[in-house]
Amino acid sequence: MKIGKRIRELRALHNLTQEELANRLELSKGYISQLENDLTEPSVSTLEDIVLALGTTLSDFFKEEDSTVPIVYTKEDYFVKEYDGYTITWLVTNAQKNEMEPILLTILPNHQTDNDYPHEGQEFGYVLEGEITLSLDKHIYRVKKGETFYFDSTKNHFLKNNKNKECKVLWISSPPNF
Repeated sequence: MKIGKRIRELRALHNLTQEELANRLELSKGYISQLENDLTEPSVSTLEDIVLALGTTLSDFFKEEDSTVPIVYTKEDYFVKEYDGYTITWLVTNAQKNEMEPILLTILPNHQTDNDYPHEGQEFGYVLEGEITLSLDKHIYRVKKGETFYFDSTKNHFLKNNKNKECKVLWISSPPNF
């Protein structure tokens, strides 16, 4: 890893000039330039100060980008599982290792999802087609096409389609739990 290149990237990300970064660290602009061009190497102490000023940690600073993790997912990547009356389509492979888990939930007419028991996290949904009722403990909420819902997952919850046509919901759970 080129330390200078990484310093330059982070400095640019924070919209700092070499002089602004140097002033924050009580270093010279010339020294920052030498670092960024890999003409010199900082001491561990100076590098710690630099990464702190750039809003990161030493471990994150040296973490290599994982080029094997996809950015774009296609239908070929999706995983689909059918249940009694509804289908879950996982839109991001291996989402369990991420902070969010987006799914496409398709509920057949006059069916509902299984009850999801209280757990840590939050849930967000956007109704793409149709209309659903969200059952959140003893409360019932009607959510129509184009509307959203958002709640803490600390209560029993499920979705129900009371209509005679299929409904689709983009549902995002954090942390992943589907």
